[in-house]
Amino acid sequence: MNFPKAALRAELLAARGSSTINSGQSLLEVARSQPDLTAAARIALYVSRGPEPQTGPLIDWLLATGKEVLLPILYADNDLGWGIAPGAADLVPGRLGLSEPPVDLGPDAISTADLVICPALAVDRYGVRLGRGGGSYDRALARLSPGTPIWAIVYDTEILDEVPADPHDHPVQAALTPTRLIRLTARAW
Repeated sequence: MNFPKAALRAELLAARGSSTINSGQSLLEVARSQPDLTAAARIALYVSRGPEPQTGPLIDWLLATGKEVLLPILYADNDLGWGIAPGAADLVPGRLGLSEPPVDLGPDAISTADLVICPALAVDRYGVRLGRGGGSYDRALARLSPGTPIWAIVYDTEILDEVPADPHDHPVQAALTPTRLIRLTARAW
């Protein structure tokens, strides 16, 4: 990790820590109007925590409408396994305070998703995603078939003109915020 990413992460986390936005219902309203989401049978998502945009209402709605939701399981080496979401009450405690499904289908299960919605601290207009620095999602996203849509969930203020990028960073095609879905354009290198 280079210094600009570390400094940007610290700045974004501090801003999130002071936020009082209740984003769950708004995020659901934006997401459920998107054709990529309504057409998908299996969606890889995550259980938000703390000041992250809240994914709980979206997960509940997806399950209630018969969608299959894959949730991540964080391994000791920071790679991700995936399990099918049970009801929220049936999640189990995982590493680093995460809530996880009780059954692990393995790291390749993400390749069966029709749509992947991942966490981010920021994205830029080119689809560069800034995560927390562990590389978990970059490894997981590399397992997807070409053409699988990938969205990152952020607040509107976390869509930046440019985010520092490394060769291993995996781009996203859209940013889902509590107010809109923004399609991103890959950078021409």
